[in-house]
Amino acid sequence: MKIGWIGLGHMGNPMAANLLKAGHEVTVWNRSREKAEPLLQQGARMADRPAELMESCDVVISMVSDDEAVKEVYLGQHGLLHGQAAGKIAIDMSTISPATSRYLAERCRERGVSFLDAPVSGSVQPAREGTLIIMVGGERKTYEQVKPLFDVLGKMSLYLGDNGSGSKAKLAINLLLGITVQGLAETMLYAKKQGIDPRDMLTIITESAVGTPIARGKAPLILENRFPSAFPLKHMAKDLRLVHETGASSPLAESVYASYRAALDEGLGDQDVMAILRYLAGDIRS
Repeated sequence: MKIGWIGLGHMGNPMAANLLKAGHEVTVWNRSREKAEPLLQQGARMADRPAELMESCDVVISMVSDDEAVKEVYLGQHGLLHGQAAGKIAIDMSTISPATSRYLAERCRERGVSFLDAPVSGSVQPAREGTLIIMVGGERKTYEQVKPLFDVLGKMSLYLGDNGSGSKAKLAINLLLGITVQGLAETMLYAKKQGIDPRDMLTIITESAVGTPIARGKAPLILENRFPSAFPLKHMAKDLRLVHETGASSPLAESVYASYRAALDEGLGDQDVMAILRYLAGDIRS
């Protein structure tokens, strides 16, 4: 397949690289060309505008920051749907609201384009390793057509139903992620106040029934009190805002949304999601 890729951030770059390694012809577009350089060196082409991808590729995949960014990619002055689009497949892997996914699907149908919302669970390392979990909404026949691409990008893809279903599942799993990370942070702060050594507490957590890959992965950051971004806190705050806006009113959902929103206001947005520990500890620094 000839594949177009839009969005070369923390996740998009390694995912597009995996498609290149699998032998696909990949053309990329990104607002800043420098982020494309590693892929160009691996054989990718660079498009001048998004519409060019739709004209020259069989499948176009987008992975950008939020609802407004993805609308601009599809509907902006030189957006995907301003190209010769009929018969093509568009896949959006961004984390956006289900309403926006359904809106884009309808705009695509008007142009004869098949659209899937297919956000992922996993951060930078699973993106590099091709072990993401991909949650898909749209027509099943379109999913079956592009499943070989999902098999390159992830260890699992699940077809969940009509457009918007993938976005709904992504918000649900990220709600659990937000709760889990904040729970880990609160546990570590409580243990520290009680005089428990952080290394000992992390050993107890990771070796117990509540030990998870996220706890094991974040343990070095906690011990170093250093939070370089794998999954930026600002994205978690955005995802929890979308959960809030789509009707979640449970006690934990509201609590974690308030915490991450406040941490974002304190300037921690570009640090890793685990920097919620820094906010809860009152240790705000760049």
